[in-house]
Amino acid sequence: MSVALFEPYTLRSLTVPNRVWMAPMCQYSAETSGPNAGVAHDWHFAHYAARATGGAGLILVEATAVSPEGRISPADLGIWNDTQVEALRRITGFLKQHGTVPGIQIGHAGRKASTKRPWQGRGPADASEAWQPVGPSPVAFAEDHTVPTELTVERIQEITGQFVAAARRALEAGFEVLEVHGAHGYLIGEFLSPHSNHRTDAYGGSFENRTRLALEVVDAVRAVWPEELPLFFRISATDWLEEQGWTPDETVRFAALLREHGVDLLDVSSGGNGGPAKIPVGPGYQVPFAARVRAETGLPVATVGMITESRQAEKILANGEADAVLLGRELLRDASWPRRAARELGATISAPPQYAWAI
Repeated sequence: MSVALFEPYTLRSLTVPNRVWMAPMCQYSAETSGPNAGVAHDWHFAHYAARATGGAGLILVEATAVSPEGRISPADLGIWNDTQVEALRRITGFLKQHGTVPGIQIGHAGRKASTKRPWQGRGPADASEAWQPVGPSPVAFAEDHTVPTELTVERIQEITGQFVAAARRALEAGFEVLEVHGAHGYLIGEFLSPHSNHRTDAYGGSFENRTRLALEVVDAVRAVWPEELPLFFRISATDWLEEQGWTPDETVRFAALLREHGVDLLDVSSGGNGGPAKIPVGPGYQVPFAARVRAETGLPVATVGMITESRQAEKILANGEADAVLLGRELLRDASWPRRAARELGATISAPPQYAWAI
């Protein structure tokens, strides 16, 4: 009897050894200034190496900023210079050596930029580290956040160019999957949602206008990302704000467009754009959004959110609700979750020889 969770999965010319993937999760641990700002160091290497030896089929490295002002916090990873590329290459080399596909999420934090690290509390970063955030409209994420500067069309185009440069650097760094971050109320997601996008020009108002930046970034990145390698897009399927925000119906409509524009898989999450959102959090609470996209558009999907048990994950795949599961906090709790799941489900999974002889 086959176990869906541990079957390989092929997108374009790339085959991922299993369907247990690591979701991008910021570590907020890079240096904040100087020549090593945004550079991955020993913490990042150890963090990702542990999940690779733990059996994850694909690891999506945390949201990595396309520019200094695109960081969520001053301590975010970046991919705007060659020093950052060299440090990331050390990580991708180790992941490939141990059979894990290295991927990276590139993004711009928009109006949610220049904030404290989560364990320091909410709100803007300390004055010594802060900068002025930007966004589609001069509307703050929350009362304790800075009002962003509204982007001009020229600056929007400049940011699109920064995504392109980041994609090129990601390839140089050895990544084999690229994900554009359009979720959780960061810049691209801010443009998608009428809750945060109050513009009256070609980038605001109608569905076509609000999706314009996302599709321009996808087109520009797809043009420089190799044809044989997959491109992912992460989306918040809903803001949980009903008609005031981005909706599940718009996600399905947009997913069909993304497929036409060369996106190979939609990474389906939700929320993160502020407002009076009431989120019914529970095990697998975001799975129905992914399942609907897959059923109505044919675009492959990965699902995420409170997936913690091996049989839960297996059922999602066996039912055809997703093509892969992305684990977030559960992989922080247990770096070897894939190995435990394989044992519980009666599947086999490779291990480094240093472990395999003993296991």
